[in-house]
Amino acid sequence: MRGWCAAGAGGRWRARCAAVLLAWCALAALMLAPRLQTPATGSRPARPARLLLQSEPTASTSAPPSSLAPALPATDTRVLTEEELRADAERRLPSLPLSYWHKHKDDKNKFYKKKDCAPFPSIYDIEFHNTYWQTLRAKGEVFHLYGAYMDARNASRIGPAVRVLAVHDRIKPTLATHCQLWFEEREAPVVVRNLEYKYVWNSKWGNYRDGVLQPYLMACVLPADVRHLVPASVSLVANPCDRATNNLRVHNDRPPTPAERKDFAVCVKGLDFLHEDLSVRLVEWIEMVRLLGAHKIFFYELQVHPNITKVLDYYQDLGVVEVTPITLPGGQPNLPGLQHMYLKKKTTHKRQMELIPYNDCLYRHMYQYRWLALLDIDEVIVPLEDGDWGALMRRILPLSTPASGKPPRTSYHASNLYFLDSLQHEHAWEEGVPRYLHMLQHVYRTRNFTKPGQYVKAFHETDRVLALHNHFPLACLGGACSSYALETRHARLQHYRADCVTALSKTCADLRAQPVRDTALWRWREPLAASATAALSALGFLPPNR
Repeated sequence: MRGWCAAGAGGRWRARCAAVLLAWCALAALMLAPRLQTPATGSRPARPARLLLQSEPTASTSAPPSSLAPALPATDTRVLTEEELRADAERRLPSLPLSYWHKHKDDKNKFYKKKDCAPFPSIYDIEFHNTYWQTLRAKGEVFHLYGAYMDARNASRIGPAVRVLAVHDRIKPTLATHCQLWFEEREAPVVVRNLEYKYVWNSKWGNYRDGVLQPYLMACVLPADVRHLVPASVSLVANPCDRATNNLRVHNDRPPTPAERKDFAVCVKGLDFLHEDLSVRLVEWIEMVRLLGAHKIFFYELQVHPNITKVLDYYQDLGVVEVTPITLPGGQPNLPGLQHMYLKKKTTHKRQMELIPYNDCLYRHMYQYRWLALLDIDEVIVPLEDGDWGALMRRILPLSTPASGKPPRTSYHASNLYFLDSLQHEHAWEEGVPRYLHMLQHVYRTRNFTKPGQYVKAFHETDRVLALHNHFPLACLGGACSSYALETRHARLQHYRADCVTALSKTCADLRAQPVRDTALWRWREPLAASATAALSALGFLPPNR
């Protein structure tokens, strides 16, 4: 370099040489600076590689102004603690006793009499099935368990018991099964034999054969020395000392002290509307049953359209609804789309599987509400002389007192009346009613009700019903069930469908003949239109100036 600089002639070459030397010196200083720098006392240690993409605003006091700072990826930088992960898992899978397991997973004495007899199962040894189910396999038979519930209702003749809701591939189970009951107050489990297999179906309705999953309710009766306690979890096994492959949290919604219950809640079976956007109709229906007195609506969800999810999230944030995801057990499909096709084709399988969410809803909320109504989102029990369901029942209860020697009432059912789309299409839009409100616009109905007892819906007494079907109770505590038919002058079920159900296809033409204009629902027109429109606007489904 020295020779090259000396070879040049004149000031211009000397200037170029000086510039080159300065550039080389600056580059060398930059390369050596990190090696020569001494870390300051208390300086931050190097960050792990997995955090390099996470922003950390306090990492440097000499960061460039925000307008000059490089843009960072919009990633979620949260790292959940183990406790937060457990809480999230329990929220997603309420039947899993995760907190109880975590608290006792290292206990050395959680077994029955000896260490290899009924050891406390680890959640990592549970045989999960289709996300929300757990499994027992024994002697060639299969049980898929969905939920467990503490039942200490006064009307029960067997006393306090844990009910287990499940499906089983036999129509007449003979396998002796046992319940391993786990308590906070005791290290060892209490082992009792399952008292019964209560069949939650009717053999005359179809699918009455082995190999098809059948809905059952089992009963684990608490022995006298623990009847004052509530089990934390339960495992179903074939033999008392078996190592369980399932462990269900025992739901217990009883308040610690007696408290006033709410009157009405609504249970809705698994929603199956993946490609059908019923979001606007759903808003109108939710607002209608709220006006009639439903304190809360419990939805079960299979597959739904994104706009329906938006509606459910909106009302869940308001505390109006609760949504529980559910899947089909066994080899039944849960793939979106295929599941819908299956349920549409296999209607008897569908009806059987609907009894799982209906009875789960009963047992999870029976201490919180006096009456439960099992409704679809296209039907409403409408009082004709009263302003809401509470006033209706105050009118009905004195009228429905059973005769001497007869069992007490367990349900109060309303007869079915169709408001069919085809009847409305023959008429113009109704003036003074928003066109997007389906029920308020559809004011033409069939002249006659369906036959007595057909397609009815009811208010069920939670103190008395043991097992529920869509339309009637299947079994009741303390004896026979007794359902009271609401007089059609007092109330009816208004069912808003495109057409009659398939089973009534031969008689539907007679039902459609001579339709009747009926504006009974318009008694709530103004508050319903106002509340539904407000919700639809908040959801962004209506223009802002609507």
